Amino acid sequence: MRPGLSPLCRRAAAGLSALVQDVSAPGTAAISSSILQNTDTTSATSHLPREGGGPSAFSKPFACGFPSSLFWRSVSTASTSSASNVLAPALDREAAANAVAMAELLTHMGGLHAAARAGGGAAAIARHHSRAKMLPRERIDALLDEGSPFLELSPLAGRGLYGDDDVPGGGIVTGIGKVQGRLVAIVANDATVKGGTYYPITVKKHLRLQEVAAQCRLPCLYLVDSGGANLPRQADVFPDRDHFGRIFYNQARMSAAGIPQVAVVLGSCTAGGAYVPAMADECVIVRGNGTIFLGGPPLVKAATGEDVSAEELGGADLHCSTSGVTDHYAQDEAHALAIARDIVAHLPPPPTASAAAAASWQEPLYPAEELRRVVPADARRPFDVRAVLARLLDGSRLDEFKSNYGTTLVTGFGSIYGQEVGVVANQGVLFSAAAQKGAHFVQLCAQRGVPLLFLQNITGFMVGRAAEAGGIAKDGAKMVRAVANADVPKVTVVIGGSFGAGNYGMCGRAYSPHFMYMWPNARIGVMGGEQAAGVLAQVEAEKHRRKGKQWAPEEEAKFRASMTAAYDTQARPEYASARLWDDGCIDPADTRRVVGLSLAAATANVPRISTDSRFGPFRF
Repeated sequence: MRPGLSPLCRRAAAGLSALVQDVSAPGTAAISSSILQNTDTTSATSHLPREGGGPSAFSKPFACGFPSSLFWRSVSTASTSSASNVLAPALDREAAANAVAMAELLTHMGGLHAAARAGGGAAAIARHHSRAKMLPRERIDALLDEGSPFLELSPLAGRGLYGDDDVPGGGIVTGIGKVQGRLVAIVANDATVKGGTYYPITVKKHLRLQEVAAQCRLPCLYLVDSGGANLPRQADVFPDRDHFGRIFYNQARMSAAGIPQVAVVLGSCTAGGAYVPAMADECVIVRGNGTIFLGGPPLVKAATGEDVSAEELGGADLHCSTSGVTDHYAQDEAHALAIARDIVAHLPPPPTASAAAAASWQEPLYPAEELRRVVPADARRPFDVRAVLARLLDGSRLDEFKSNYGTTLVTGFGSIYGQEVGVVANQGVLFSAAAQKGAHFVQLCAQRGVPLLFLQNITGFMVGRAAEAGGIAKDGAKMVRAVANADVPKVTVVIGGSFGAGNYGMCGRAYSPHFMYMWPNARIGVMGGEQAAGVLAQVEAEKHRRKGKQWAPEEEAKFRASMTAAYDTQARPEYASARLWDDGCIDPADTRRVVGLSLAAATANVPRISTDSRFGPFRF
């Protein structure tokens, strides 16, 4: 892993500035995107190390000097520009303590990521290599353009879901990278994990990548090496709508919609898994290791009495020369991946976006590493979300919308790697005025075709007699309705809390953001642990009263502690990531790059102005 990049944004940082080729270049499958060649007079490489040149806490312990005393000045004197839209540093006096707390979280998350990347363990990896087979991430490295970034999604999927039956990474690697100058969606089975068989979480992760590909209209490349469905868990893998069969349904629907489907068979494709290559537009198979069959040799023996080898039953020679199931014959894995690159090179070029992002941009005025110092160690302490925006947006510039109205929500226009974005960021609990402001701004972005970036740090909408009398329910519904119907690319990052209906209004997972990430300090749930314990304790106490029993104080304290611990565990980012409630937990210092890549994927193949945004009647 390159220094300075989390597992979600591996490979060379400098590759970001060259992610997109010139759309006018002849003979290339170039795209318009939010991350373009930096044509500023200063070289791109002089910018990017400010963001990620230092050690990432995902790979090494946090080690970085703290800012000078200039950063502790008041906001009015710390600003480096007189321009009204340039954000001040906004770091507080607790930044040093904040950094220590974040370093501990990053070290913990780094250990979890390392364990997931180890796959099935050293013995399984050795067996894999002994068969002349690459590991899934090695295959992806060979497939992608040299020096280009890879955005890996949900690397912690499956963690702890099945007890001792561990499935690191869900047994599959998914993400977005650049092949022959264009962004593609990649699914790579990890045969070192349970033979590449599909557990329920494997299916969910595969379907999530297909959802991203369909939303962003990205070509799909399937690097297949799988034993098919995990038979002991077939009831949770096979029969339902969003189970194994949905993978092939999605392939058929995306192909019909003009989204290319390419399969590279590098190992087993057994039973239902055989339909991944069979449903692809083009298919490559590698000699020797690659096999495709609906029923393997043991099943054939049991059903027909026929003795046949895997190669005879479904190898490359059979399928390329006789059955016609596959289209390209590869001598080895390197050859197969080279053929896949050639296939991508000959795909029809994507539609040019109606408004390309700027070809140059200004880096933020403040180092990205300072994002590790923004969030207080005590989650109950507020912090200024503009300190985050100052380290994400080009030139640290934000043109605020309604800056003096509904001040617990910050809204405005900025850009990331030249791609314009509409920012919706929490600055406290949502009151009616903030909800109305949010609904108004989201509508503006939807009608103008501007992608939306949501930064969540919210305990929910305001409660109480005054709030209810003021119409918080209908005002919150306005914002929820606007977010649900805004048909523009949306990226959500949870930088603090994500609780209650605030999660809905701020484009939580249920509202189909194109991508959703969490910081290591983030927490997500219907409410906080202490609040939930308090509510449930009242319910339990009432049960005791109805039965004429006295609830002993020590029993109540034990009950509250148990409920608080359960809620706090379920609110943590590793718990959420294991279940694919998000697309991954990221180092705060990587946020600009991860969001930039996400916007690039979301805007590469779609028109800037959509005619699909429709809004029902708001309750004014």
